[in-house]
Amino acid sequence: MIETPTFCRLCEPLCGLVATVEDGRLVGLRPDQDHPLSQGQVCPKGLAFTEIQNDPDRVLHPLRRRADGTFERVAWYVALAEIGHRLRQVVDEDGGGSVGVYLGNPGGFNSELALWLGAFRGALGSPQIYTPGSQDSNSRFVANKLLYGAVTQTPFPDLWRTDFLLMLGANPLVSHMSLMRVPRVKDHLRAIVGRGGRVVVVDPRRTETARAFEHLAIRPDGDVWLLLSLLHVVFGEGLADEAAIAEQSTGVDWVRATVAGFAPEETAARTGIDAEDVRALARAFAGAPSAVAYGRLGVCLGRHGTVANYLIDVLNLVTGNLDRPGGWLFVRPVIPLEELAERSGQATYGATRTRIGDFPDVLGTSPSAVMPAEITTPGPGRLRALVTIAGNPVASTPDPAALEAALPQLDLHVALDIYLTETSRHADFVLPATTFLERDDITSILAHPGQPFVQATDAVVPAYGEARPEWRILDDVLRAAGLGPFAPGRAGRLVGRIAGRRGLTPRRLLDTLLRLGPYGDRFGLRRGGLTARRVRASAHGIVLAELPPTGLREDAVRLPGHRVRLDAPEIVAEVGRLGDRHDDDPAYPLRMIGLREMRSLNSWMHNSPTLMKGRARVHAARISPHDAAVAGVADGAAVRITSRHGAIETTARITDEVGPGTIAVPHGWGHAGGWQRAVGAGGPNVNALTSSAVEEVERLAGMSHLNGVPVAIAPVVAVPATATTDAEP
Repeated sequence: MIETPTFCRLCEPLCGLVATVEDGRLVGLRPDQDHPLSQGQVCPKGLAFTEIQNDPDRVLHPLRRRADGTFERVAWYVALAEIGHRLRQVVDEDGGGSVGVYLGNPGGFNSELALWLGAFRGALGSPQIYTPGSQDSNSRFVANKLLYGAVTQTPFPDLWRTDFLLMLGANPLVSHMSLMRVPRVKDHLRAIVGRGGRVVVVDPRRTETARAFEHLAIRPDGDVWLLLSLLHVVFGEGLADEAAIAEQSTGVDWVRATVAGFAPEETAARTGIDAEDVRALARAFAGAPSAVAYGRLGVCLGRHGTVANYLIDVLNLVTGNLDRPGGWLFVRPVIPLEELAERSGQATYGATRTRIGDFPDVLGTSPSAVMPAEITTPGPGRLRALVTIAGNPVASTPDPAALEAALPQLDLHVALDIYLTETSRHADFVLPATTFLERDDITSILAHPGQPFVQATDAVVPAYGEARPEWRILDDVLRAAGLGPFAPGRAGRLVGRIAGRRGLTPRRLLDTLLRLGPYGDRFGLRRGGLTARRVRASAHGIVLAELPPTGLREDAVRLPGHRVRLDAPEIVAEVGRLGDRHDDDPAYPLRMIGLREMRSLNSWMHNSPTLMKGRARVHAARISPHDAAVAGVADGAAVRITSRHGAIETTARITDEVGPGTIAVPHGWGHAGGWQRAVGAGGPNVNALTSSAVEEVERLAGMSHLNGVPVAIAPVVAVPATATTDAEP
């Protein structure tokens, strides 16, 4: 047996693992006790990945869809030849803009794929790119652009030094602090309290994190009004740091004038929070030696997610907590992929607009909600060919029935995946992709490091069956269509010249970028800097600094004078429209929020026997005792949840973790396809309650409305076996 240190790539912490391999097969995974950051801690999903790696339901050979909907195994050369011919036909007839790519969440943890997807895009000439970002984080990225002039510059909270952490719509004890890399997040949060600080969680649900710290319950989708009221108190009571405001920002006069009209007494109906509690929170936050506000998915997915993210940063800045120890910090990545994307023109906002809905692109991507209409609406630019990569949009986008009905109208659908999912079962071809244990990687993608750190890993097992890395499959598809080989964009070609054109691969490019980055050796010009050889020789990774750096504003902010813009016109206009899409239809008196579970990861880990044990096997909506009593719904019984857009049935879990007026429903369920345990688990797709109509999509970032959805509940009454709805003949 061979034991090899590596790291998990399921979510942002990238915790250390040790893989045990025998005869080319993974035997098991255990926590890496020698990993300097995770220190032997790993969540259940990371350890259960052995079952995913060895799952008998994995797709290990190219599959071609038959006319009857079943699949047959074909050789790689056959699949690539047919795909290449059909793709070239679409491009010749309607151009590369008629080709789409949907990149799923695992793609955000695949450094090789991230580089080569840009090359795929360049070779086709602006295809339509979709990601889960419009169901997750795009509103955060748009706020970055409007505040700092750089869409990729996502600040993060200094957990290591702060005295007051205010979290909105985040549950890091389950989600592990998304968009930043913090292994052992529970230890870091407890350390804040241990040194005399406070952790306050603002959430409609008493989440796992809220139960462990201070909880302030808010009405779903009330974040914007709370933040405006906090700013009202900060300015109204003279708590603002005027020196920091003058030095770091422009446009504060608009903020002062605007928040004057949002007193906590006036917003209480929207937030559900007593005015005195809001005032006390504002005073404590502004008066702390250091403080930082941080928001995540619960903030991003409301009607005004971009405004809410924007106001979080405004609160941090006006209280003097931007770019200072214990506050809201800018990023200095080890591998400067964000810088590369900004300078090469790939990190865009509003560079293009969608054909359906006229939405701006975010990081070159379009809102996933418009995919069905882009497929079915005739005219130039209609989406005719789609490549889905480690993605399951039928399970994760709003109104899944609309997308499922649209997919058969594509001229070509190719899926790169490890499973036959709700989406890939509609594909013309399913091509087997490698898992993260079957490829090289480096800690460079999606999440920004709190403590500067780098780790590289080789593949710890050879690819099973005929699986290939996604970047290689994309390259093969382009070559088969006569559109390749790849040329990874202007910046990529420049780096390629440094790395050497011969045998250009993602690994060579990433190793070169590492040496050119802020911690790199600059090819011998900086003594003691990082080299690829040094990083790869350090099996457990290298901690580059014990604390994140500060004083980076002038490098991060791309606006005149390196000053943060507090009055972006887009935000001014959106604040003027607050509440215009909030309704109080008495037919739908409750507000539904999403729910992330510890043993579940989006839509793709319900085939693990370990993760699907006990209570985790049951999909259940969390309902307050008050609302259950009013509706006549019993604990453990079937409940029907209805919105204006659809209905689902699930199990009711009566609990006081949600208050009256709020229900919480897990996402990622409702399986079909080739993963047998997942299909057998049942459970509905909660997105059937949501809409893909353009008027339901957030204007600034194209975010789907998945939080605070108006719903009603009712018991599901079983029909007696002897009853009949038709008259006897």
